[in-house]
Amino acid sequence: MHASSPIAAPAVAAPPPAAHPRTRAGRRGLAGVLTLAAAATLLGVVAGPAAAAAPTGTSGALATAALPAPTGPFAVGTSSLRLADPGRPDPWHPERTRELMISLWYPATGTPGPRAPQMAPLAAAHFGTPRGAGTFNYGLPPGRTDWAATRTHARQDAPALRAGGPRPVLLYSAGLGDPRTWNTGLVEDLASRGYVVVTVDHTYEASEVEFPGGRLAESVFPDLAGLQDPAAIDAVLRKAVRARVDDVRLVLDRLTALHAGGGPPVGSADGALPAGLAGVLDLGRVGMVGHSAGGFTAAQAVHDDPRIKAGVNLDGTMEFPLPDSTGSPFGTAAQDGLDAPFLLMGTDNPDSGGHQQQPSWQAFWQHTRGWHADVTLTGSRHGSYTDAESLLPQLSRQGAAPAATVTDDIGTVRPGRAVAATRAYVASFFDRWLRGRDDHLLDGPSARFPEMRYEP
Repeated sequence: MHASSPIAAPAVAAPPPAAHPRTRAGRRGLAGVLTLAAAATLLGVVAGPAAAAAPTGTSGALATAALPAPTGPFAVGTSSLRLADPGRPDPWHPERTRELMISLWYPATGTPGPRAPQMAPLAAAHFGTPRGAGTFNYGLPPGRTDWAATRTHARQDAPALRAGGPRPVLLYSAGLGDPRTWNTGLVEDLASRGYVVVTVDHTYEASEVEFPGGRLAESVFPDLAGLQDPAAIDAVLRKAVRARVDDVRLVLDRLTALHAGGGPPVGSADGALPAGLAGVLDLGRVGMVGHSAGGFTAAQAVHDDPRIKAGVNLDGTMEFPLPDSTGSPFGTAAQDGLDAPFLLMGTDNPDSGGHQQQPSWQAFWQHTRGWHADVTLTGSRHGSYTDAESLLPQLSRQGAAPAATVTDDIGTVRPGRAVAATRAYVASFFDRWLRGRDDHLLDGPSARFPEMRYEP
């Protein structure tokens, strides 16, 4: 989700998914999502949950990939909840109540048990179809990968580790069209270091959200791909950012009620968090990190909600296709700046880089009064800050991802180094501002991570 993307989907035939239906520069822009979705729509793909469950276009064994292990000292647990807001109509389907799925990742006791899957079954099946983010965001050939086979390093609903609590809470928001599961490697690592991390699915925007009972909510964006009017596209994207920030505030409201003993979240799937988890939530130390549109969401949520004390933007622009009533295309986080500490992390994508190369980041940099820093992962592309960095090279070695597509998604940076650097910088930032532990990694260029370019 970045600046220099086209604002309308082409009205002519798109190449098939295996040929990578869009350029990476286009993908990073907010409006680029509509171009990406056009690839699926123009192919006439209308698969629902039942059709999505049957991989097509391949024979033999499906490719599989493994997430990198967390590096922190704690075992990790995970649990998922459904949240609903009875007083809020869904922005994409106003006849329905807004509902979300969230997952919590947290330091857990060493209770043995099976490792949780990265994605729920129907969501995993849909992710790899032409209408799923695996194809329309990352250009992967559909039907080649068994996404349901990827396991996390977390134990499902394991009791929370109470020793060492209370613990800071981090919120995670994915890129436009990506599901909440598409940065599990980073999220698990943060939990293993002592954080409670809450990942949020933005329903009907994420490519798929699986709810309890086997109900799958698919993204509306493939069906909006025919939009040509810039004003209509701008309105859709502004609605998406507003909905995301409202979703974040709903999550904080529900966590606050849980921590205060006010009962389970309204509409939660199982009515309770795992044993001990509510008691270790420190909602006075809340941070937020997001990728692409989620990075914009993080900045905007810090701007709008004082409960969030610090934030990280992983390669997300903070501007819209058209100016608002003030004459600016930038979100108010960029227009006004922040008083809270904030970290910008860019890539070597053609439309990314440091704040000197990006108008919305430059405005944010000039107006922000709180501590702020800017680093760029050299040799990277937009997907480098997601699970694509670790998973796609494994799929490529099995013939399930063309080498050119992988390079387009994650660049030429060594995957292990990219993962290590991303984890280190995000953890260093939150350790400094939510825990008072400064390892000085963010003071300037570091010999530990020459891949990270410090932007003055």
